[in-house]
Amino acid sequence: MKKTNMFKTSLLAASAAVVTFAMTSCGGSCPADAQKGDSTAVKTTEMKKAPYQKKYTNADFYDAQGNFKQDVAKEAFLDMFAYYDVPFTPLMEKDIWFTDFGLGDFENAGMGGIFWINDSTEGYFAHSIYLLPGQMIPEHKHVKTTFPAKKESWLVDKGWVYNFSEIGEPTEGADALIPASQLATTLSKNYVKQNLGEVLTIKAPESWHFMMAGPEGAIVWEFANYHDNAGLRFTQPKAAL
Repeated sequence: MKKTNMFKTSLLAASAAVVTFAMTSCGGSCPADAQKGDSTAVKTTEMKKAPYQKKYTNADFYDAQGNFKQDVAKEAFLDMFAYYDVPFTPLMEKDIWFTDFGLGDFENAGMGGIFWINDSTEGYFAHSIYLLPGQMIPEHKHVKTTFPAKKESWLVDKGWVYNFSEIGEPTEGADALIPASQLATTLSKNYVKQNLGEVLTIKAPESWHFMMAGPEGAIVWEFANYHDNAGLRFTQPKAAL
């Protein structure tokens, strides 16, 4: 009988220790569900946050005289970076750039970017492309100069994009996606949706192409040979980088 009582006492002590440990790990105030071992808290933590959405329009990006407001463009991208947990480093602060390509429609046609490396001697290039929701890079191509025509590959790091090419049969619905300010001059009507983590390569050197962010915006890494700006051509006559 004595041994039985000792066993019961030990069992009760062990149970009390487990409860004490559980309460301590919760700071002494575990929710009822957590005390019951319910997984609701874990499930809530794992729920995805709402997708990023457009917050700025051309009314924000231009002053009354139609001048492009670089500071607001930066503000818009910093907001997107914060959503995607992208740190804004001193190097980015120093080298990042924003452009509406001189078209006056940054909401729909423009980008942010940074050239991490553009080495003419060794012939390689690394670039981050930043696109706000629904923003399109005006259609362009890279032609041969004293350097070979630029050949690009792209990796989607955040969000997703429509990747357009002049090569291939027109994809149904292409015209409805292209911003009105760019539609008349755009030749590329074949597109695919390039999702997070996917890599695509330009279909042929010196071919017209562009990408446009989906409604969540996008950050894309580009890898290529040397970018010679003298070889850059746009179908939109007013566009320039």
